[in-house]
Amino acid sequence: MLNKDQKMSRRSIIKMAGAGTLAVLGSALLNPGSMFQKKAHAMSKHEVHSSLSKDMHEGMKHGYDPGTELTDGLKAAEKALTTFDYGKVSTTAGGLTLREYEITVYEKEVEISKGIKFPGWTFNGTIPGPTMRCTEGDIVKVKMINATTHPHSIHIHGIHPTNMDGLESVMPGESFTYEFEAKPACLQLYHCHVAPLRRHIHKGLYGNFIIDPKKPRAPARELNMVMNGYDLDLDGENEVYTVNGYAFAYQQKPIQVKVGELVRIYLSNFTEFDPINSFHLHANFFNYYATGADPEARPYYTDTIMQCQGERGILEIVFPAPGRYMFHAHQSEFAELGWMGFFNAE
Repeated sequence: MLNKDQKMSRRSIIKMAGAGTLAVLGSALLNPGSMFQKKAHAMSKHEVHSSLSKDMHEGMKHGYDPGTELTDGLKAAEKALTTFDYGKVSTTAGGLTLREYEITVYEKEVEISKGIKFPGWTFNGTIPGPTMRCTEGDIVKVKMINATTHPHSIHIHGIHPTNMDGLESVMPGESFTYEFEAKPACLQLYHCHVAPLRRHIHKGLYGNFIIDPKKPRAPARELNMVMNGYDLDLDGENEVYTVNGYAFAYQQKPIQVKVGELVRIYLSNFTEFDPINSFHLHANFFNYYATGADPEARPYYTDTIMQCQGERGILEIVFPAPGRYMFHAHQSEFAELGWMGFFNAE
């Protein structure tokens, strides 16, 4: 039995439930105050939560103030939302499209909220890394340069030769070029695959990789979103949750869309230390294509979806009337700690 002074994190409870031992909690469930206290390394955690709580309430009341200077982190989140890297394009001797990318791994402090920085490991200096994009059947070359003091790699989801799978480390100061035919068409991912995996991913080494179908999808305003979390005190629990790396980015500066316009979102989850993340849209529904591998598939029509780590999908939304449409994780803790934003339909 647990004594009344024993402190348990919510993740400890999830693990116990998975092992079939939740029943032993018994009467301890009647005392949630003692059970759900997080291990506090103290002041920094409290200060982070207080700062984010203030940001949330101010953003919900006022939204973005155009007179406020944009921070570097907010600028990076804006760029990640709408920037797609199509690579250096040429044609092979056989007449195929060749796309070449260069990705350098850097150790870099990144701003994840106003006044809060994270000691990240990054692809090209940002968390998430650049969104690479190509078409099914293209020949893709990704040159990875390791400019850090740790071994790293790039594992790209999809169908390719096993010697291009990113399981072998690229040592500090070295480089490696991954080469393959892009397939199948869908929203793919890439990330470091060097152990310990949870730390290399959590530190920021991940990004989206879009393989478009040969028959183009319907015209739309296209957006890129990567869900993640940050464990600032290395206790195995996240203190900050974001989309595209910056807390409350799209609450501070809502995403501008047009009424009646098709909006397509490439959404993925790279949250570490939590089993799932989610996306919930207020006052509207959307079509969800899991993985996005079949444009002709019947979509899931909903206002909320869940993704485990590495899961991804395509959302297609039409906003029926003017207004501010909130979106956020439907885990309240995640929303309150940075994962919340607005679409502003005009």
